[in-house]
Amino acid sequence: MPHLLVRHRVADYGKWRPVFDDHAPFRAEHGSTGGQVFRNADDPAEVVMLFEVDDLDRAREFVRSDELREAMQSAGVVDQPDVYFLDDEDPTAT
Repeated sequence: MPHLLVRHRVADYGKWRPVFDDHAPFRAEHGSTGGQVFRNADDPAEVVMLFEVDDLDRAREFVRSDELREAMQSAGVVDQPDVYFLDDEDPTAT
């Protein structure tokens, strides 16, 4: 299954998390089938999210969307996110 990995910093995790949680239906509309949130143990303002997605093209649409940009702004994202679109490794490849 492909994945979307996003890393960014937030001004206030307590303000960011509810906006993130409320945004779950929009992520699902763009193919997210679930994911995990991590905080940097040495810098709790740095958040990393790993989402399972059903299609990388839909994930790219999600990342480019105005709705995501607006949600990140209202949630207090304070830097430009690092975004990675990840394919599963083929265990049979040599």
